[in-house]
Amino acid sequence: MSNKAAPLAETHRIEFKRELTPELDLEKEVIAFLNSPEGGFIYLGIDDNGQRVGVADVDGDMLKVKDRIKNNISPSAMGLFDLVEEEAPAGVHCIKIIVASGSEKPYAKKKYGLSEKGCFIRVGTAAEPMPAAMIDKLFASRTRNSIGKIKAHRQALSFEQLRIYYEEKRKPLGRQFKTNLELTTEDGALNYAAYLLADENGLSVKVAKYRGKDRVHLMESNEYGYCSLIKATKAVLDKLDLENKTASTITAKERIDLRLWNPVALREAVINAIVHNDYTREVPPKFEIFADRIEITSACALPEGLTQAEFFEGYSIPRNKELMRVFKDLEMVEHLGSGLPRITEFYGPECFRFTDNFLRITFAASRPVHEDEVTEQVEAPVEAPVEAPVILSETNKKILAALAPEPLGRSALLAALGYTQPTGNYKVAMGKLLQTGLIEYTIPDKPNSRLQQYRLTAQGKALLK
Repeated sequence: MSNKAAPLAETHRIEFKRELTPELDLEKEVIAFLNSPEGGFIYLGIDDNGQRVGVADVDGDMLKVKDRIKNNISPSAMGLFDLVEEEAPAGVHCIKIIVASGSEKPYAKKKYGLSEKGCFIRVGTAAEPMPAAMIDKLFASRTRNSIGKIKAHRQALSFEQLRIYYEEKRKPLGRQFKTNLELTTEDGALNYAAYLLADENGLSVKVAKYRGKDRVHLMESNEYGYCSLIKATKAVLDKLDLENKTASTITAKERIDLRLWNPVALREAVINAIVHNDYTREVPPKFEIFADRIEITSACALPEGLTQAEFFEGYSIPRNKELMRVFKDLEMVEHLGSGLPRITEFYGPECFRFTDNFLRITFAASRPVHEDEVTEQVEAPVEAPVEAPVILSETNKKILAALAPEPLGRSALLAALGYTQPTGNYKVAMGKLLQTGLIEYTIPDKPNSRLQQYRLTAQGKALLK
């Protein structure tokens, strides 16, 4: 029996390239996805037949790809693409280029400009020249009200806090960092993105805490801001981590810890709200803790032309590409489009609510929020059985049974359950099992690691028995 993996297939959102060479017109493929309404993925190391042949120098090719996209495409695509190394079961390493739909269409090769030689669009499984009429139409409606194009009302700005954060990641900022990070307008003035990242600004992010389930009785109100948005974000994350209290139950066999909200989903929701907020309206995101939930609200309606269904399917149009790039440089986000799956894995798509002007994410608490003690320890009788913390659905039970023999990665687990792709029921079930401690990651610090697997906890094993 052959161990050769089944070939993959190109689609309107997936393009394969065997290897990166000077002759390969990579820019054309990237531009086509930037100009499409959905974005897409380019794989290096997969041939035209869909077979993984691998890339010999992953790190070197990644640097070349980044350099070509940065220098050869206009408007700037920085913050709109990401590079991920993928390893097949046979140990073959490929490069996945994630390209988001751009908000400043049409994108083009700098060498040819806004012409049919410079602009491309995805048609089926190919990148085709964009018709002149479409180029004119897109250019006429190009978004200009973005934080990268708005001139900051204050130009005497300092960036010592930003320098410190970059130095902590061993990425010291050079003399040209304002230009390299796209913190200037076309005429060289500091833009609104620079204002948000500067040591001093007028932005304040609020974290409020209420006694009940409404906004009547305010217990606590904190402001984090008037400083670099990076510093404010870290302060909000620290505050919410402190509020995300842990309750512990000690049974005869183990100690079971359960936090108010899943920390992975909570962190992603905070970053999502801050990075994608529409700052041109001068309305910062806000974070509110109630007796039974936490609400995270940002001035962030769905991008024009993107439906809710497309949003949950993973189509991404980053609102503030300048902020996205800095947050990624500082490793506060892993890669483009990674936040949404982490949130829906634990709380499902129903935690999102869209209005014409705002996006609100609501996480129900695992227990009443305002308890007197941070940690509640309950001694269970020695012979007391371990009870399931949730009522198990059929999908929950199937997942636990599939993981009973040994830990499994996502693909293997899906195959064991008879799925080809993660379904809505699967995502909700996995989220509940992870949150309630019946299963856990084998690499908890890197939930999206390509080597990640799921395994039963002691509590999960006891429940099966």
